Amino acid sequence: MANHKSAEKRHRQSKIRNARNTHIRSTMRSYVKKLRLAIADGDVETAKSLLEKTVPYIDKASTKGVIHKATASRKISRLSKLVSQAEAAK
Repeated sequence: MANHKSAEKRHRQSKIRNARNTHIRSTMRSYVKKLRLAIADGDVETAKSLLEKTVPYIDKASTKGVIHKATASRKISRLSKLVSQAEAAK
């Protein structure tokens, strides 16, 4: 356990940040999973609406420092590509 006041404070801060990061990462993954399931089921309209919700959340995770900005860009690009391909297949 921490022996200094400053170390105790850093520990408290790290717990709060960890909880925030875990929540953001988990929610982002849930959105991505729902989007991928909609595409797999062939539900293009649902996939398009989910993409509109997912992209800003991925950007938020990037802005908060939960994921790297290049990772966010790659995820958005790949999801957009999947939705476009599903739309073209219909």
